[in-house]
Amino acid sequence: MKRVIFAISVILASLAVAQENLRPALETTYTAWREAMIRRDHSAWKRVTAEHRRVDVRNRIVSEKGPFPAAIFSLPAPPPSLQGLKFLEALQNGPTAKASYFGKIDFGVGGQPSDNLLVLSFVKGSGGWLYDRADFVNLSALPAVRKELAAGNIKYLEETPEAKPDGQIPATPVAANPAKYVAKVYVFCPGREVQVQVNKISRHRFANAQEAEVVIGGAVDGVNEVQYTTKKLKGGTGKEVMTIRVYLMSEIQGEKPLKVFEYQIAAGEVPKTVSTGAFEVTPAIAAKLAGR
Repeated sequence: MKRVIFAISVILASLAVAQENLRPALETTYTAWREAMIRRDHSAWKRVTAEHRRVDVRNRIVSEKGPFPAAIFSLPAPPPSLQGLKFLEALQNGPTAKASYFGKIDFGVGGQPSDNLLVLSFVKGSGGWLYDRADFVNLSALPAVRKELAAGNIKYLEETPEAKPDGQIPATPVAANPAKYVAKVYVFCPGREVQVQVNKISRHRFANAQEAEVVIGGAVDGVNEVQYTTKKLKGGTGKEVMTIRVYLMSEIQGEKPLKVFEYQIAAGEVPKTVSTGAFEVTPAIAAKLAGR
């Protein structure tokens, strides 16, 4: 029994040391990424950002006809500093890691920030840790969790999958061509998960949501393919209304988007679980988008 207790103690001590070594490495990477964003330094940004994230950011910018790389740094507010935040934990799972912080996360937009949660994600590159993304969790609707985290109780993190590294580096997406026509997928799917794929390039997942996402690569002249799948989520009735649409965005300021694809069911109807549709960008549609 003493040997077992000793072994457990050694393991716990090793984990504590590993976390202690992990934290400064992750914070150094995040600080370098944040400074690159503030200085608008594309070269530095490339060095400290995960490859899949770099391609994803570029794809989204060129799919909205934004200037690349200048648009990388066009944020409504600078990334928050870690100064003054309470460090909660740093976890590593193979080539992935996460670091969690609690406190008054300041995005520089004025007012008095309240205490919330910030989870930073990283992946391992050949030269060390690379920044992936940040998840901000507003705790205004979770006062009990806010109280727990303020007291150093990280039970909420232990019960939240998004706060744990999964050990899998996301695949690097294919670099998309700059969009000729900016398009967006809109989905309203209470009680369901809907996955949409446009032209076999742009993949989207919506769960119990009412959201719109830009189509990677945009729409092209002629026929554009739309594939989608649907499934009921736990807690859903299977009788909810559902809408899937694709819109083309006008190049004329103030003009409404043009709806070019729709699949919709009323309450009580059974949705298709897997299906493929299409929409066509004709010369007439192209002229309308350009205001001709």
